[in-house]
Amino acid sequence: MRNTKAFKEAVAQTLAELAHRGVTLAPSTVEDTIEKDVSTVAEQLRIQVRSAWRYFDAAALADRLAHSASAFEESSTEKGVGQAPMPPIDNPELALVLAGVPDSLAQTGGDLYAVIVNVAVNAWMAGHIHGEDGCAGCDGSRGPAGHDWQTRMRTITEMQPNISKWFDRDVWTRAVNDAGYAVTRR
Repeated sequence: MRNTKAFKEAVAQTLAELAHRGVTLAPSTVEDTIEKDVSTVAEQLRIQVRSAWRYFDAAALADRLAHSASAFEESSTEKGVGQAPMPPIDNPELALVLAGVPDSLAQTGGDLYAVIVNVAVNAWMAGHIHGEDGCAGCDGSRGPAGHDWQTRMRTITEMQPNISKWFDRDVWTRAVNDAGYAVTRR
């Protein structure tokens, strides 16, 4: 089922519908849900899977998944559970992490694992630094910049005034291509 055009279109439509609702879920979660739902419809109606696709509604599924995600978050005692910690829009430090990907691809000879580890470690450290504003145990650990996160962001922007260009998908893709790489799906 997963290799069919109908399945791939259903996943893309559902992810787009979720994005319109401001909900982010892993594609694998959406894929598993669609596969289960379509198989269940086919089984219950005693029809072939290819015929069950006529009963698929990406918007309705997105509504159901968004409701489930919201209910989970509301029922949790932890604030922000189920949501990735996201930096502010146009965060200069995030731009630095994005900017490092094409260089990392070139330096590692296209070793995607090494690139992802590099991005993950840099993002992890950036997240810790962002959180240090309220971390009493981190006093003095960042040198002259101290714990003034705004100063850190301002310094990055002063050092690389056009850093926000990395939020433009086309600029980033061109840089990856200029490094000699492209991402394709098989």
